[in-house]
Amino acid sequence: MRWVHIVLIAALVVAILIFALQNLESVTVSFLGFRFAAPLAIQVAIVYLLGMISGGSAWSLVRWAWQGARQQPDVTGT
Repeated sequence: MRWVHIVLIAALVVAILIFALQNLESVTVSFLGFRFAAPLAIQVAIVYLLGMISGGSAWSLVRWAWQGARQQPDVTGT
């Protein structure tokens, strides 16, 4: 099973490297008056990392709210 994981990770790394090497041309992204020009592969990596950060934060907030709601004392007195 460990070898399957290693092969899958290696295949993913190879696919990412191929994507990065094929997308070296610079593209410009505009958002709220800001302009950012960089290679497409770098912009995809930045968006991916921002998604990981915001997704992890959102998931933590949902877990925290869920656990807080489960720990509330019963106000009905039963």
